[in-house]
Amino acid sequence: MAHVVSVVNQKGGVGKTTTSVNLAAHLANLGKFVLLVDLDPQGNASSGLGLDTQGLEGTYEAMAGLKSALDLVQKTDHDGLHVLAANPNLAGASVELVNELSRERKLHNALLEVRNNYDYIIIDNPPSLGLLAINGMVAADSVLIPVQAEYFALEGLGQLMKTVELVKQSIKPELEIMGAVITMFDARTRLSNQVLQELYKHFPEKIFRSVIPRSIRLAEAPSFGKTILHYDPTSKANKSYERLAIEFLNREQL
Repeated sequence: MAHVVSVVNQKGGVGKTTTSVNLAAHLANLGKFVLLVDLDPQGNASSGLGLDTQGLEGTYEAMAGLKSALDLVQKTDHDGLHVLAANPNLAGASVELVNELSRERKLHNALLEVRNNYDYIIIDNPPSLGLLAINGMVAADSVLIPVQAEYFALEGLGQLMKTVELVKQSIKPELEIMGAVITMFDARTRLSNQVLQELYKHFPEKIFRSVIPRSIRLAEAPSFGKTILHYDPTSKANKSYERLAIEFLNREQL
């Protein structure tokens, strides 16, 4: 059965979708069978893999029980990487689910049909802690947190860890925090290095040693519908995500 990892951060613009897409691509490149679940109504993870989300059925239809997730999974240009795509219908899902029974388990239930088909399922969550993100955490075995190397990173990470603990206490006791990944790191600035040291100091066991640099090539790749692995395989950003995928597998095995 697949290990399900939910990529979560309540703040936008921290590299959450970029990390979800490129980590999934590199896990597939390392020989794993991976499903990327796009739970963000903006559908950036889907379009970043070259899919046209307009009219494309996916995560919403699976959660609503309109179709089986098995029938909604899409192939990508990466061998071993599939996508359950997002479409604009997800934007209304939070409202529609409010009065539903077990509303926080809709994604969990939808993924039961495909869990045995993959080694890993990566969930890209919206930049909020609403009902969709709660579904994303309840469906997961562990949580991965991208953290931008900026002044408020420490405070934001602490708040998010408290939220994960609340989900553990009230809904999903077995949920674990796999760790946090530092993104948009600029080694030339004193601030980035100070943030890095503070994060290692306060969360020594929870910070991945693989650091993702700030990169123009990484920012360009989604506009071409490609991961950094296909867009610029020789770049520092691609090597960083390759190291992250290897460290991810090592942590998961431990």
